[in-house]
Amino acid sequence: MAVALNSGPLADSAAAATNTSQFKGVNWADPRDNYANDPVVPSGLSTSDSYATSYAKSAAIISGFRSNLGANTVRLPINPYSVNGSFWNSYTGAIDAATAKGFKVILGYWEGAGSQKDGHVDDMASFWSMWSKVTSKYAGNSHVYFEPMNEPFGYSQSAWADLAAQWISNYPKIPRNRIFVSGTGYNDSVTSVCADSRFNGTYLSLHHYGFWKSDASYSEWVTDLKSRIGSCASRTVADEFGAPMTTGLNYNGSSAGDNSIAYMQADTDTFRELGMGSVYWPGLRNGDTYSMETLHGTGTDLSLTTNSPSGADRLAYAWGHGQGSARKGAHG
Repeated sequence: MAVALNSGPLADSAAAATNTSQFKGVNWADPRDNYANDPVVPSGLSTSDSYATSYAKSAAIISGFRSNLGANTVRLPINPYSVNGSFWNSYTGAIDAATAKGFKVILGYWEGAGSQKDGHVDDMASFWSMWSKVTSKYAGNSHVYFEPMNEPFGYSQSAWADLAAQWISNYPKIPRNRIFVSGTGYNDSVTSVCADSRFNGTYLSLHHYGFWKSDASYSEWVTDLKSRIGSCASRTVADEFGAPMTTGLNYNGSSAGDNSIAYMQADTDTFRELGMGSVYWPGLRNGDTYSMETLHGTGTDLSLTTNSPSGADRLAYAWGHGQGSARKGAHG
């Protein structure tokens, strides 16, 4: 399908978003769930870190994501406090360390906490200033991708589409195949943004969580997920999905009677079936029972261990590796 591409020297002729299975990733999150009224700081980093310290810490953590999980993508949060203030000089060390290791980096905007957490951009002036600074620095780095806003649930479908289209218009040097347009609501459906021709050539980001239903079967979860994707799997990346990884659940066992297992098996099977990329929530977030990894060490001497081998198996299966125990009739 022919697409209308952004103009500019960095918008190449092959800038249509295809082959989302290339994204095999995890989120690296602030312990506060990335909603903050000050700089958002991924677990293990500190606002007191120098660029060199941030780079060294991040190199160790990214290496852990690769060696433990086989990941090649990390999704990182930004907000105006992180970018427009002094922390940006340090935080770029994390981005640079990831791209230096060949990782794809998805940078997404999170709104603030408390009364600011309403599904809207908190302050438009600082939002545009943030994105201008981020895109100016990383427009030329093909490993860096841009997600204008995480979970724009405060906007109507049309209002969100207009804002996302404005973002694309404001940054014409960013190729469309490096832009992630969030699904509507809590990123919970991509069908309307997929149908909007203003987003032709971009990726679409979907979120899908097991806590959205209290008791669903494997087949019900498959149906639910596919209804949120529609005919748009070829452009869609599930850049958040997750389940408890510190409670001892066996995600390679029978899903009969367990909502979390049914959900996790359904999502990972469906991502593989549809050839979709996926970015688990979270790969690392201190204090989160969904966290796939636990952080160890001090200073820049850091390492990761995997909390759930069966959960990691399901990620590997979604990413095109392994046999997938759930495919052998484990679900009830």
